[in-house]
Amino acid sequence: MATFGGLPSPAPHTEAELRALLALLTAPRMRITTVVVGHSRDAASRSSAAAFAEAWRAAGRKPALAMIDWPESAASWLRAAHRFTAEEPDAWVVAAAPVGWAQMSRRLRHSTDWDPARTFGFAALGDSRVPALAGPATLHGMRGATADGGTWAIDRGWVTQQLPARKPPVRPRGTL
Repeated sequence: MATFGGLPSPAPHTEAELRALLALLTAPRMRITTVVVGHSRDAASRSSAAAFAEAWRAAGRKPALAMIDWPESAASWLRAAHRFTAEEPDAWVVAAAPVGWAQMSRRLRHSTDWDPARTFGFAALGDSRVPALAGPATLHGMRGATADGGTWAIDRGWVTQQLPARKPPVRPRGTL
């Protein structure tokens, strides 16, 4: 942690972020029908997790199989890791503080069949310091949404971002 400095606490999610996250999970090629939602215990993460679960249901999807939380620091994340993976969903959605998620993901990787490529996160986790804290390949393949409605992905320890799609400007038709 000292090497990377303090990581910011999660900010409240934005509507653009929530839409982008839903779009990632509901893209036709994804075929995701079941999700488990996990979050750290801070207010922004709890709120984001609840908003996702509600938006998921409002989109006509089955309710989340489970809503799991974990502390920012603990002696072990084994119990939370087993609860997070017990339902065997198509995907996991994470709203969390970066440090707690890095530690939780290490436990998931070493102690369960969790797959980071089937895991989607909110903007707070789209920071290259998160995979560095988690360790080599721990989060490879995880994706998420940025606060402005773009997306991010973790590839070989780096977070790459894609800007949100821009709508073309409306041009007047006809003559003036």
